[in-house]
Amino acid sequence: MSLHPQKQVLIKFALLCALLIGYFAYLSVKYDPATGGIAAMLTWSFFVLCTPIADAGFLLDFPLRLLFGIRMVLSEIAVWIIAIGVNIAVLASAPTYYETTALTALMFKILTTPWPFWGIIVLSGLGTFLSIRFGDELMDVIHHRDRNFFHSHQFKHELILIAFFIVVLASYYQLIASIGVDALIH
Repeated sequence: MSLHPQKQVLIKFALLCALLIGYFAYLSVKYDPATGGIAAMLTWSFFVLCTPIADAGFLLDFPLRLLFGIRMVLSEIAVWIIAIGVNIAVLASAPTYYETTALTALMFKILTTPWPFWGIIVLSGLGTFLSIRFGDELMDVIHHRDRNFFHSHQFKHELILIAFFIVVLASYYQLIASIGVDALIH
């Protein structure tokens, strides 16, 4: 038995919200609520800026699409602006918050080493906006409207996009591996 795509999206959204709230609660108990909140925001911003899929932005993109009909690609731009703003504020005022978790330490290393690690952010942006485009198309198919993109592109175009996405992911993996993630975690 498979779920209707709209129910799958709602379940995914609920699970992402629960995960973020649980992570904030864990960090708040481990440190304090202020440190937990900032560390949770930095972790969220890591998933926005440093992963080539739109799951972290999905926490804002999906409700905005459902409630107001705002295209997810537009709300994802706002998500990226917020994530960048959070990091600028924390880097400028209290960079020690990046020492709280392995992911925030990794984020600090990426942000403070422009070459080559800002490439991770660029590749993540490419992957994110490609995946958001497909997410918008999925929502359009669910609502059976605005299907021009779906109808106007041939199979060949879809294969090119998939190949591009694979190249982005392979390049992303190489950059992440070059950071030495094992050394940061241990």
